[in-house]
Amino acid sequence: MKAFELSFLQVLREGLTWLGWTLPEAALEAMARYAWIVREWNERLNLTAIVEPEAMAARHFVDSLSALQAFREPGWPPDPADWPPRRLADVGTGAGFPGLVLKLAWPALELALIEATGKKARFLETVVRSLGLEHVTILARRAEEVGQDPAHRERYDGAIARAVADLPVLLEYLLPLVRVGGVAVAMKGAEVEEEIAAARRAMDLFGGRLRDRCELVWPPYLSPRTLLVFEKIAPTPAKYPRRPGIPEKRPLR
Repeated sequence: MKAFELSFLQVLREGLTWLGWTLPEAALEAMARYAWIVREWNERLNLTAIVEPEAMAARHFVDSLSALQAFREPGWPPDPADWPPRRLADVGTGAGFPGLVLKLAWPALELALIEATGKKARFLETVVRSLGLEHVTILARRAEEVGQDPAHRERYDGAIARAVADLPVLLEYLLPLVRVGGVAVAMKGAEVEEEIAAARRAMDLFGGRLRDRCELVWPPYLSPRTLLVFEKIAPTPAKYPRRPGIPEKRPLR
């Protein structure tokens, strides 16, 4: 593991410099342990096609950390470890990206990981135990079900998803989870104009408004990325999200 850790940490530190963040050494070491656990479990669960330490550091961890840009507000301190507690839901988290990486960077975060695949949810439980993380809830349920659950509906300051679905579908997963005044963050590639145009109706229906877009590129490690930040400006009508599977079959365009 030592060679893996050294290579991983080198690229992770380069990525933090690119982002303009500093994190405690303990957080970086925990991220290296997390990456190693993903690699160990990958043969059984096919969690990721990316297993080399440098690529994992860049394309999973630094990419996940880039989402912190979406939560910056005027007057906030530059070190994410000092930010005040927030509740975040990570929808379709898979192996835990970006949610668990954000938790390691931002220890005060109260995190819900939503992952419908039972085997992946059990993997996430293993990671949380191995890293000794607190205030992490793992929900082995569909996002549509969680969005209709009073214990979770409009209870989060933020909801985020990375490479889960097209934007009209994604907003039906995310915005019902977010309180009015909170934000939904969609981590996308470079070409987003068509998706934004297709999602105008969904934004209006679910009570959202496009507040910001952050464009990021880190050659040679990451191709261009776009963070789309949607502010929740009105409650989501009670009939949304629709039944599991319906948003994907019949997107609201």
